[in-house]
Amino acid sequence: MSQSMDPVVVMKQEVGKAAANLVVSNTIVGLGTGSTTAYAIEYIGDRLKNGEISNIQGIPTSFQAEVLAKQYGIPLTTLDAVDHIDMAIDGADEVDPQKNLIKGGGAAHTREKIVDSLATQFIVVVDSSKLVEKLGSTFKLPVEVIPMAMTPVMRAIAQLGGKPELRMGIRKAGPVITDQGNMVIDVEFAAIPDPAALEKTLNNIPGVLENGLFVGVTDLVFSR
Repeated sequence: MSQSMDPVVVMKQEVGKAAANLVVSNTIVGLGTGSTTAYAIEYIGDRLKNGEISNIQGIPTSFQAEVLAKQYGIPLTTLDAVDHIDMAIDGADEVDPQKNLIKGGGAAHTREKIVDSLATQFIVVVDSSKLVEKLGSTFKLPVEVIPMAMTPVMRAIAQLGGKPELRMGIRKAGPVITDQGNMVIDVEFAAIPDPAALEKTLNNIPGVLENGLFVGVTDLVFSR
């Protein structure tokens, strides 16, 4: 692995390694998405290769995580083939003092929420810039929407006091499309006083598949 003197990269490497060191043999591990989790996946692969741990099966939360796991030699399985997940390691875009999260910067929050919620232990790995006092203070809330429902969903979100905008691709014409073939609406809220209530309210809008609020799911937060 090429080492970098960039302090943010070093932070991400350190927290990724700390989380990877908690993985033990004979376990099923949810593999999250994003730059910090990528280091965790790399270090899990290193530990397998070195013989420190064995019989690990990974469940990826995105195409990115799947590619990385294969690259670093982590055998993969699916939710159809297992009856539990021992641990999940994932990043976050914001973490509040109650360990609630906003996720979805990588548009993978639906699959992440499924895997992370099923895990017996869910570990979040972030650099310190992701720690906030209140959710929504630095990052818009991602909402995954079935394409045909985009306009009515945006209207419903506006009625809740949010400012919705369709996420557009970078270096690509048109909107971002998720691994499920849906679109992502990024919503700015002036405040999110009750994340649990907002999570349920948004998910009850017809056409919404899932939103990026993760409430009461996180067990441990590793940050530097």
